[in-house]
Amino acid sequence: MAKIAFLGLGRMGSGMAARLMAAGHEVTVFNRSPEKAAELVAAGAVLAATPRSAAEGADAIFAMVADDAASRKLWLGDDGALAAESAADAFAIECSTLSRPWMLELAKSADARGLRFLDAPVTGLPDAAAAGQLTLFVGADRNHLDAARELLQPLCTNIVHFGEVGAGTAYKLMQNLLGSIQIAATAEALRTAELAGLDLPTVVETLSSGGVASPTLVYASRLMLDGIHDRDIAFTAALRLKDTRIGVEQADALNAPAGLGHAARAIFERLVEAGHGELNETKLIDLLRE
Repeated sequence: MAKIAFLGLGRMGSGMAARLMAAGHEVTVFNRSPEKAAELVAAGAVLAATPRSAAEGADAIFAMVADDAASRKLWLGDDGALAAESAADAFAIECSTLSRPWMLELAKSADARGLRFLDAPVTGLPDAAAAGQLTLFVGADRNHLDAARELLQPLCTNIVHFGEVGAGTAYKLMQNLLGSIQIAATAEALRTAELAGLDLPTVVETLSSGGVASPTLVYASRLMLDGIHDRDIAFTAALRLKDTRIGVEQADALNAPAGLGHAARAIFERLVEAGHGELNETKLIDLLRE
């Protein structure tokens, strides 16, 4: 069994850390708000005061946070995980959805410290994280990935290797941008149906079983129909805006077509600016009703 540092205990990270503990690993955790670690500590995790202390002697360092700024604080600086004396050939596994430029910069810093780096963003909602049913999109040296598979196994049902470091993030950003477009289009479709006098439960049921159905449409349309956006939050509007923004930035950097992405970014910006950033992303339907 390995000595693991897990940094970031939000909706996704807490479930992932619990899976690693259930697999028998020795897990030390860090979170900016330490009270969020209470359940894991009660189950046997060790709470560290800093990312550096969490990573001391670790065989693998996992991170799962919201954005580039949070990731930088975890990894860099005197108290950052990269300042620790980790085990020889330790893994640095960044599972957050981050910008590709930062992921590449982080990989260079980890490599300079002798760490084997995996760019490994995940897909799946918090219940999938807790059940070990995520999919990992990996950019890494194949040998590093093969060596890390046993550590990754408790977290996921599928690992897709897209190529070298940066490739996992490139795919994740493209996929999430597509998801943002689908959610925005679903909200617009339901509002159009509503204004046309159609019965929304019937509309949602028919869309969900028709030719345009996708997992994203089914998920979003049902939550929009229920109209409950302030509890059991799977993905906030603020996080959706962040993913849309960095997805568009990647497309623009590649000179890729991104007209629909820019439109989705604008509508999620309106949602967050209206004060709904901490509500579920499906609150978008109410914005269109105003």
